[in-house]
Amino acid sequence: MSDALIDLLNDAFADRPLRVGTRSSPMALHQANDVRDRIRKRVPDLDVELVPMTTKADLWPGDLAELGGKGLFTKEIDRALMSAQVDITVHCMKDVPGDVPLPEGTAFGAYLEREDVHDVVVTRDGTPLADIPAGSMIGTSSVRRRAQLHMYRPDLRTERIRGNVNSRLAKLDEDPTYTALILARAGLGRIDALDRHYEVLPVEFHPTDGGIVSMVPAVGAGVIGIQARTADSPIMRLLDELNDPATAGHILAERTMLHMLRGHCNSPIAGHASTTADGQMSLHGMVFNHDGSKFVRSHLWGDPGDPATLGSRVASDLLHQGARHLITATRK
Repeated sequence: MSDALIDLLNDAFADRPLRVGTRSSPMALHQANDVRDRIRKRVPDLDVELVPMTTKADLWPGDLAELGGKGLFTKEIDRALMSAQVDITVHCMKDVPGDVPLPEGTAFGAYLEREDVHDVVVTRDGTPLADIPAGSMIGTSSVRRRAQLHMYRPDLRTERIRGNVNSRLAKLDEDPTYTALILARAGLGRIDALDRHYEVLPVEFHPTDGGIVSMVPAVGAGVIGIQARTADSPIMRLLDELNDPATAGHILAERTMLHMLRGHCNSPIAGHASTTADGQMSLHGMVFNHDGSKFVRSHLWGDPGDPATLGSRVASDLLHQGARHLITATRK
């Protein structure tokens, strides 16, 4: 980072801290603290303050679709950014909806390097998923996870389980109704819970007759995005210093696909972009019905310098196979 930018930021925030808007859950605070530490490392004299917010979605115990979807996690924090109550906001990209435009005058200026995208099956005693008895209850709040689990183990039951990761783990420990949970491995790491009994599920799609339970990630899984007002030039320049270009390309491919599919909060859509050993960009997309009995999938490769085109190609392929019908059906 140049000395000129450091001086510019110190001058801009000489009389007040740079305010970081974040949800107030333990995981969200972990992410926001990471962002704060990265900023302080580059601008040591800059005062950076977290502004935690509890959203309606955090307090709602029921199905998020009844309130308007996962976008509520970001909507209230976006208002704080637009009204200049905070200077930047920190979001899990998987919580940012694909069918709602960002507030005018804002943009994601940085994507941090992607963390582990694997989902895991967490049990009390380490029982592998393959050995969990038929009829057992698996807790998950995600239609994407539920659909993919039912592709392989239709004999298992699932039930929506809300709350932060800490409260979900507590429910597994205390409520014998649940045999296991499906969670993100990165989430366990953020709350120092990697000592739990868990089984890592592969992200590569496997045919249902292969006996391997895979879990293609959600669009944006494992990626933290930092949003700001585009008119705040010093902050946008700071975020550019924090941005990981490879992750930014992967997110553009995934979210272009999601946008073209017009996926809503209740859509069982999976998408995962990565860079292959030979330097190509790979994008795997899937759309399911609620129980995983019907699905369409596409896996294409493209130029890493043009991720949006790859995202468009995968979305077009999925739509050609009938993804629109599956997505529309989940609105009912």
